[in-house]
Amino acid sequence: MSKVRVGIICGGKSSEHEISCVSANGILGAIDRNKFEPVLIGITKSGKWLLLPADTSFIIQNGALPVVPESGVEISVTSQGLFSGGKNLAIDVAFPILHGPYGEDGTIQGLFEMIGQRYVGSGVLACAVSMDKSYAKPIFASAGLNVAAGTVVTSSKFELPSSLKYPLFVKPARSGSSRGTTKVKAATELTAAVEHALTFDTKVIIEQAIIGKEIECAVLQADGKLSTSPVGEIVISDKYEFYDFQAKYLDNSMQLVSPAILPAGIEEKIQKAALLAFSAVGCEGLARIDFFYSSDNQIIINEINTMPGFTPTSVYPKLIEKTGISYQQLITKLIETAQKLSINVTR
Repeated sequence: MSKVRVGIICGGKSSEHEISCVSANGILGAIDRNKFEPVLIGITKSGKWLLLPADTSFIIQNGALPVVPESGVEISVTSQGLFSGGKNLAIDVAFPILHGPYGEDGTIQGLFEMIGQRYVGSGVLACAVSMDKSYAKPIFASAGLNVAAGTVVTSSKFELPSSLKYPLFVKPARSGSSRGTTKVKAATELTAAVEHALTFDTKVIIEQAIIGKEIECAVLQADGKLSTSPVGEIVISDKYEFYDFQAKYLDNSMQLVSPAILPAGIEEKIQKAALLAFSAVGCEGLARIDFFYSSDNQIIINEINTMPGFTPTSVYPKLIEKTGISYQQLITKLIETAQKLSINVTR
């Protein structure tokens, strides 16, 4: 039986280019090569699609993050599939391990839909609304989930609603990995924080900071059913105000405590809320759902990541591992789910 050819697509034009490369490195190292033949495809920061050597290594070296080189063997995307050097790459399933804009926002998913390419993860609409927090929050609220109070602004000239009290979080509506996010403790810091966020996105959310635990739950669609992981708490070093890019990726200052230490019955409520959020936006395949468990005992949804960080030590695979599914088995299950999902019909 011939192996399934899996196009692992990484890099991209977003600010999370480097983290995508690290995630791809993890998949390349762990994918079951008895079942799958990986084809590594890199999208450069300028947007070129390149066929990369199978032995490419994307690792963090001396604090330097890996990137897709700007030159190489180009790939063309056609209605017949992905071609390189006049030859069809014959990709059976695409695994777009792309984070942020152009990868996690429905755009590449739309491209796959147009050319009839099967792919891992959620469809166009679920990706688009999950990526844009200003659209995701009303969907969560209408499904009966608690969301943090906030407002959306598009310039540094705005009036802050009187209901919002410091501290606040200011974040780009459509950025990930906490890029462009600032914790604001006083009115004198607010304008600068909004201007900083506007360098990442044209739309910015100002949101009430929630005092409490940061809780994450992984959802997996596999073997014809949806399942949730035990929930985990993100505990960061005291030197960080919040779980930002540096804390996430560069200095090992984050600890995942799983199962999280919560009052009786709360974990089950968070797991139910995660499934509700997954279904409310129409996710498929996988998602990591982030919550706060507030000091006044409220479960508040923060966001959905439709293509969460995917290195072997990332939160999503670590949480799924708690259910007895290894990193390699997780990769296999996601590809097999993608093979069963219909394209150009229900998505």
